[in-house]
Amino acid sequence: MILCCGEALIDMLPRETAAGESAFAPHAGGSVFNTAIALGRLDAPVQFFSGLSSDLFGDVLRAELAASHVDASPTDISDRPTTLAFVKLTDGHASYAFYDENTAGRMLSEDDLPKVGADALFFGGISLMVEPCGATYESLMLREAPNRLTMIDPNIRPSFIRDETTYRTRLTRMMGAADIIKTSDEDLEWIVGNADANALLASTGARVILLTRGGDGVSIVTADGTYDVAAERAQVVDTVGAGDTFSAGFMAQLHKSGHLTKDRIRQAAEADLRAAAAFGAKVAAITVSRAGANPPWTSEL
Repeated sequence: MILCCGEALIDMLPRETAAGESAFAPHAGGSVFNTAIALGRLDAPVQFFSGLSSDLFGDVLRAELAASHVDASPTDISDRPTTLAFVKLTDGHASYAFYDENTAGRMLSEDDLPKVGADALFFGGISLMVEPCGATYESLMLREAPNRLTMIDPNIRPSFIRDETTYRTRLTRMMGAADIIKTSDEDLEWIVGNADANALLASTGARVILLTRGGDGVSIVTADGTYDVAAERAQVVDTVGAGDTFSAGFMAQLHKSGHLTKDRIRQAAEADLRAAAAFGAKVAAITVSRAGANPPWTSEL
């Protein structure tokens, strides 16, 4: 079982009405939410932990989780509002304006933490950048990391960071505990000031660093060496959810090969990691070929 821990929100995606007016359409989203959805659609056993609202948008999020075969029973439900993210697309690349004050996801506390029975936990996204939920997810990861595989994708959103010092300190601690770190080249530049994934590997003690470079593919960095995996060719509509889907594909394939546990990740060979990254690239290519974060089902592969 894989437990995805992080934000769920409503992406307000830009659209044009029949009258030619600019508008926004609500779609279920959030970086960690997207990863959970993708895992469920890829037939991987997955649970989701977050703070969800009892409002109409929360109903949309829970319905999407259920439809994609994600077990949402660990979530904490409250009457606080749902986080909204208004999306701006420029040449297919997304930027965001977040509305997150006093929301169900933002106000998650350590009292809301679930009991964990999963073999692997996934963290990341904007939920690590703000309080009190950032401290809550950090507490959960550090509690479980000694005994369970943990993976983190920081997925940096600079405009959302209010306290950079606190956030950088949190990332340092969480990446230091992680078995797998997934980061884009842009995120790595923000985190360490350069694109040297080997330096990140040495400073954290992670087993695997996944450095994604969009259409240029992904580098798998381990203590045994660096392996490059090509991106799948795709006609890009937009990149919303691409990295989230890649993470899901990578974990789904490692789960299938039996390596997504604390002990077995140490035994994953180059061929196992290449296969997982190639599968992640394949499912991400389908996601970018259609509008919004809409990961593929196994039947579409």
